[in-house]
Amino acid sequence: MSTVAFTGRVITPFEIIEDGALVLTDHHIAWVGEVAGADRAGFGQAVAAATPAPDGGYLLPGLVDVHCHGGGGQSFPNATTREQAMTAVMEHRRHGTTSLVTSCVTASGEVLKERTRLLADLAEEGEIAGIHFEGPFVSVERCGAQDPTYITDPDTALTRELLELGRGHVVTMTIAPEKPGVTGDDGVIEALLTGGALPSFGHTDSEAGPVREALADAEARIQARLVAGEPVRSGLPTVTHLFNGMRPIHHRKPGPVPSLLAGAANWHCVVELIGDGVHLSPQIVREVFELVGKGNIVLITDAMAAAGMADGDYVLGSQPVTVADGVARLSDGGAIAGGTAHLIDVVRTTWKGGVDLLDAVYSASVQPARVIGDDSIGALEAGCWGDVVVTDADLRPVTVVRRGAVVSD
Repeated sequence: MSTVAFTGRVITPFEIIEDGALVLTDHHIAWVGEVAGADRAGFGQAVAAATPAPDGGYLLPGLVDVHCHGGGGQSFPNATTREQAMTAVMEHRRHGTTSLVTSCVTASGEVLKERTRLLADLAEEGEIAGIHFEGPFVSVERCGAQDPTYITDPDTALTRELLELGRGHVVTMTIAPEKPGVTGDDGVIEALLTGGALPSFGHTDSEAGPVREALADAEARIQARLVAGEPVRSGLPTVTHLFNGMRPIHHRKPGPVPSLLAGAANWHCVVELIGDGVHLSPQIVREVFELVGKGNIVLITDAMAAAGMADGDYVLGSQPVTVADGVARLSDGGAIAGGTAHLIDVVRTTWKGGVDLLDAVYSASVQPARVIGDDSIGALEAGCWGDVVVTDADLRPVTVVRRGAVVSD
């Protein structure tokens, strides 16, 4: 049984321990606390031999990204081999994302089934934390980088087939709440919850009514399952990248955003934010934190194949993408087509934009772990997996540890 320790400014779910230490034993976190308390806890020798973070550096929990399409030159929607998918996984893992939900995009039913089989295998191996389907039941008017050719009305049969192929590893599916067949006993929301997944509302041109109806339907069905003692992945549905892929707010035609913000503020949903400084202004990210709180926000990357790569030409599903100055856009039309940042970059941008560091880290670790429904990840707490990101004072990763082992370059 191996024991390793690190010292630095430790970010727990509740506080930053300025002179902190953590001890890993047998792939898990054995102890977290102040260096001065290590002897009393029985870990004095381990902490005395600990690896220190750089001066002013931090110890973060392994980050958890619940919306990621790829990186390192490879794309999950396009991967046909394990090696291709793992190239993208490792690009993000090396930068501190130790738990990753792989996101597909709108495609034909057959393509989605093929990708699901491949990604479910990786989930069974413990390499990824789950699968997210972004479409195909979304709005053509707000499709963004989704290929409108393959957008369809909600299909409960296809949803159930994808869930079965996912073998319990499907975490979320993005659906437009205004589409027919979303709510009700035969709707996609019910199929997702029964299959162990969550609805994620987004890529929508909806007005307030359908949004509120979908949130209420999801909440009622989740609560009914909880009362009946039936399993649910998490207690709240999610919102796919709030603001992006949605009708913007107007004071006479408010669209979906105010209802989704109100839903998050009242603990009816959790909103994703792509806080990379490209998709959203850091100012709006800060204000959403102030409005709804860290417990109703997950920071995501929405990263595509170009994450960690140079500018150039890429693909996202069936769509050609051109990356210039680090911004990915559809080659035809110019819509933003995913992100190129790692989640640690999103946390840094959010922090530098005025959000408390403790809150930014919480929304990139603890809260997304709750969406996945896994309390063994996302926190520097005894008993959790030994997932640690050692950074410098500017939140640049120095060492990444996953399951107690250093992630190599």
